[in-house]
Amino acid sequence: MTEQPERWTQATVYPDMWADPAEDPRNNESSADGELATLLDFLANYRITLRMKCEGLDPGQLARRSVPPSTMSLLGLVRHLAEVERDWQNWITDGEPLPRLYGAKDADFDGAVAEQSVVDAAYADLAREQAATDAELARHADLGKRVGRERIAVRELMVHRIEEYARHCGHADLLRECVDGRVGQ
Repeated sequence: MTEQPERWTQATVYPDMWADPAEDPRNNESSADGELATLLDFLANYRITLRMKCEGLDPGQLARRSVPPSTMSLLGLVRHLAEVERDWQNWITDGEPLPRLYGAKDADFDGAVAEQSVVDAAYADLAREQAATDAELARHADLGKRVGRERIAVRELMVHRIEEYARHCGHADLLRECVDGRVGQ
């Protein structure tokens, strides 16, 4: 039986939260106006949540696998979301598809090893791919517009992006708790 970390949180006001509301970067004073602004706000908050779940961990902790035979790790999630952002760019353009970042299927998780250079590259890849996808989508203000070879509606892609990040933030909750016991929303 492996040693399980004790559950803990940094929040002092609400012990079931990741951070106290006054210190939570996801807390906005006002809600977004309009559909596009709301979608972008939700996406931004899930992106922040993923980073928060990874904060303060060393490469070994970030690369720690969940339950065998799964290859999932926090670092693998960062790499996977960089790969997914790149793939979404392929959905919304008419040109030749961009190559995969990490190679063969599941290489994003399989290559998530406990090396600082791999961690640094993963964060750089994620930031670059997020910016590229954001820039491409910013060209299409009409959420109903159909784009790319598959003629996907911009709205559908935006909702799919939110769903992907939300699902993986749920995984990140459990992975982080397994690494050091930290819990919270």
